[in-house]
Amino acid sequence: MQELTERLNAMCDELPFQTGWYLKDLKNQQDANHLGDTIVPSASTRKIAILMTAMKWIHDGKLSLDQPILIDESNQYVENASGCLQYFRPGFTVQLYDVLTMMIIVSDNTSTGIVANLLGLEAINKFSESIGMIGTTHRHKVPPLHWPADHALDFTNTTTPNDVGLLLDLILQGSNDITAANKLGTTPELCQVAIDILLNQKLNNKLPALLPRGTKVAHKTGTGSRNYNDAGIIFSGDEPLFIMAVYTENVPHTLDDGRAGHAVGADIVARLSREAYEYLV
Repeated sequence: MQELTERLNAMCDELPFQTGWYLKDLKNQQDANHLGDTIVPSASTRKIAILMTAMKWIHDGKLSLDQPILIDESNQYVENASGCLQYFRPGFTVQLYDVLTMMIIVSDNTSTGIVANLLGLEAINKFSESIGMIGTTHRHKVPPLHWPADHALDFTNTTTPNDVGLLLDLILQGSNDITAANKLGTTPELCQVAIDILLNQKLNNKLPALLPRGTKVAHKTGTGSRNYNDAGIIFSGDEPLFIMAVYTENVPHTLDDGRAGHAVGADIVARLSREAYEYLV
């Protein structure tokens, strides 16, 4: 793991912005990180914690996967930053499962707002804290559409690479182990539902981008005004190989060499994932 850690850190050090990461080798049960406890904007990777808070409520009987959700003018969150439900004609009904799926696989913020309204920020934060995500804070149900790139950290939703790595590890363990599922307040079956939703991710320009075609990755991306993130479980065949959470921060709009910051930010996430995959497979 030491050799891989040095390789990943060298790749991060080549760039003029901060890149933190968490990695767990699932075969040998070894983990490592770089700036793993550094608080950064979570962007939409926070939706994994929202998803699992909902799974806890479903297990508790407060919600159900098949309960109907009416989407109308009161909850459509038009003019949000991502997703597609904001463009649909209001007045249609879907199931909660569909809303959770859209929140993850296309990062739909109408769906995020609906789920966050059902749960409340207090419950989402309480869940995160209860499982050990001590560097994570959810401050907005749906983030403001426009904000400056130099915003303070306490203005936005924040997390750490280690926190999100911990959450993913518990979800994976929980899909096969009732004790781990209990830590999340849910069941192995609901943990597997969460993994299946994450496997259906359609935004694949970061962690999976440079992996062999067909590689399974259960993940959630996040993009902000200055950060490009991704966190997930990477498989070899049908077996989980490693967990990785990568968070870039203070990425300039344009680098000194003329490259677009968003492209370089996404690329470093993809290259770190590829480096780990080739080393661990």
